[in-house]
Amino acid sequence: MDIQYWNREVETLDREGLARLQLKGLKETVDRALQTEFYKRRLQKTGIRSADDIRSLDDLKKIPYTTKNDLREAYPRGLLSVDTDRVVRLHTSSGTTGTPTVIYHTTEDLANWTELCARGIVATGSSNRDVFQNMMGYGLFTGGLGLHYGAETVGMLVIPSSSGNTARQLRLMKDFQTTVVHVTPSYMLHIQSRIEPEGYKREDLNLKKAYLGAEAYSESTRRKIEELMGIDAYNSYGMSEMNGPGVAFECVFKDSMHIWEDSYIVEMYDAARQRELGEDEEGELVLTTLRRTATPLLRYRSGDLTVLNGAPCRCGRTHRRIARIKGRTDDMLIINGVNVYPSQIESILMKIPEVGTNYQICIEKDGSLDRLTVKTEIYSKMFTGDVQVLEELKRRIREQMKAAILINPAVELHEPGGLPVYEGKAKRVFDTRPKD
Repeated sequence: MDIQYWNREVETLDREGLARLQLKGLKETVDRALQTEFYKRRLQKTGIRSADDIRSLDDLKKIPYTTKNDLREAYPRGLLSVDTDRVVRLHTSSGTTGTPTVIYHTTEDLANWTELCARGIVATGSSNRDVFQNMMGYGLFTGGLGLHYGAETVGMLVIPSSSGNTARQLRLMKDFQTTVVHVTPSYMLHIQSRIEPEGYKREDLNLKKAYLGAEAYSESTRRKIEELMGIDAYNSYGMSEMNGPGVAFECVFKDSMHIWEDSYIVEMYDAARQRELGEDEEGELVLTTLRRTATPLLRYRSGDLTVLNGAPCRCGRTHRRIARIKGRTDDMLIINGVNVYPSQIESILMKIPEVGTNYQICIEKDGSLDRLTVKTEIYSKMFTGDVQVLEELKRRIREQMKAAILINPAVELHEPGGLPVYEGKAKRVFDTRPKD
C-alpha cells in the first residue's frame, strides 16, 4: 500500500526526537501559562515560577490536573495568555448547563490546527483530487471549521454544506460527485436511509470515504456504515479544548487513531482510583497542549475514555494511537447497580441485521427498581410487519443484551423513520429517574 504523509519528518520522528520536541514545547507552554491569571496562581504553588523550572517531561507531574470546571471558573479571560489584539478567533461550548468554556486562538494557533487536520486527511489516503463535503456544524461549535481549513490546505474541493437538510446534502453529493464526507455517524446512517426515498441510487453517488466524529459510537456502527454505503469510514477525534477535530486520526490501516504527540503530551488517568495509567489500560485521556499560544492547557482531563496504544503502526508513523472513544466518564449509566455505557448497547444493536440505524435508550423508575427500555427501528428492507417475526427479534435482542450487559431490557420495535432524527449530535439516552 502506498503510504502518504503531510509532514513526513515529524510524523515519522523517532521517540527520542519526539521527546525533545515535547520538552521544548512544554517549557514554552509553561512560560505562556504563567502569563495567565489562572495558571500563574496554580503553578507558583507548585514552585514553578518560570520555564527553567521544567527540566524534564517528568516535571509535568508536579502540576495539578485541569478540569472543565477550572475553565468555567476562568471564564471569560482567565486563561488568555496573550494580548487581545493578537487573538483572531474564539470558540465556546454551548453553556447550556452553566458557564461556557472559551478557547482563544491566534493566527499561529489556527495554522497549527489546520496542519494537524491536513495530516489526518492525508493519513487516510485523501488528496487534492478529492471533493470534500463537510456536514458538521459551523460557528462556535468547532466541528466544521477545523477540517474545512485542513481540507482546503490539502487542496481538496470543499463543499461547506454544514449539518441538516438531507435532500440538499444528497443533491450536492450527486451533482458535485463528492468523494469524502465529514459527518456524525448517526447522521451518516440517516443519509443512507434517505437515498432511495429522495429519488437516488447508490451508484449515483461517488462517495468513497467518511470521516466520523463528534459523538461516541461503536465499531459495529462503523461496520454498518461501511457495509450499507460501500465506503471506508475513518474514526477521528477532537474536542474544543484541544482545538477541535484533528487531535487524532486513523490512518489507512484503521487500527486506532494517531494522536499528534508533537502538539500534545498524552497521559491516562483512573479517576476512580485516582492514579495514573500506562499503555493498554483503559482510562480517561489527559492532554497538555504544546503548540497553542493563546490558551495553553496543562494536564487537561478530557472526560473521554480510551486506551493508549504504543505498538508500532504499519503506516510508519511513530505517534502513539488511542482507541475509539468508549464514552465519557459522565456517560456511564448505573442501572440497578450495573455499570453500563451507551456504546455497549449500540454495539449489540448494530450487529443485528434486522435492526435499523436509529435507536433510543430510556431509563425510568419502576417502583424501587430501574427500568431499561431499548427502542429501535427495524431495517426497512427487513420490515414485513409479521408479528411472530417481530416477537422473535425482540427476544433475540433481549437475550443478547442480557448476555452482554447483565440486564434484561424491555424492547420496543419501531417502523423505519419512527424515531426522531438528529442532524447534529444524536440524543440517544433519555434518563427520567429522579436525580436525588
